[in-house]
Amino acid sequence: MASRPESSTLVVPEVSSVPRHIAVIMDGNGRWATQRHLPRMAGHERGVAALRVAVEACMKRGVSALTVFAFSSENWRRPEEEVSYLMGLFLMVLQREVKALNANGVQLRVVGDLSAFSQKLQAAIAESQRQTAGNNRFTLTVAVNYGGRWDILQAVRRMLDVQPELALASRPIPEEALARELCLADLPEPDLFIRTGGEERVSNFMLWQLAYTEFYFTDTLWPDFDAQALDLAIESYARRERRFGRTSAQLASEPACDSGS
Repeated sequence: MASRPESSTLVVPEVSSVPRHIAVIMDGNGRWATQRHLPRMAGHERGVAALRVAVEACMKRGVSALTVFAFSSENWRRPEEEVSYLMGLFLMVLQREVKALNANGVQLRVVGDLSAFSQKLQAAIAESQRQTAGNNRFTLTVAVNYGGRWDILQAVRRMLDVQPELALASRPIPEEALARELCLADLPEPDLFIRTGGEERVSNFMLWQLAYTEFYFTDTLWPDFDAQALDLAIESYARRERRFGRTSAQLASEPACDSGS
């Protein structure tokens, strides 16, 4: 994944029956706990275990990257007690899991506006990324204090810092100039987007990157999303006809390729 992937709106990417990159909104932790008459925090703890299962399952199935929405820029609106707990849980997970991620060749990335977090949490994030930076077997990206609109806006600012001449009305802005400044610009765009918990919206997640992504919604709450549930999502994805603007007739006329490659 060292080379910069092409945008799916400019070129037709390679397609296989197994998605290279899966993006997930891990929804339903609180409802899972409420259904069991447990505090919402118990659902978040169980959600961490489900993420561990998802990473292992993705690696076994040949997926190269998993990006999960852990905390949105809108989640600050939640009760203060819950937000505080989530920050502490994130810190604990970073400290507890980084050794196992490293041992399994997983590169950890954390994206979003990290300036809102405590210095201790920012330092733990930086250290976890440093320790796993050399791993290339699998990429796990955790989006925290992230929003798709924020991502685009910060990309515009960075693009104009690098190429201020693009602000001139007479200069066209190439898509690549903006795309290279987005979070995860060096990863393939997600092939498959999964949202658990029964909701069917993207909730300001990866708005640019999901342009040609296949969507899969499930009523399964995130703490119950296991390897079998992942298989159902991948099976649904494998049945899709990914045309990228072409017709079905054009696809039928193309030479057959190895669907598992």
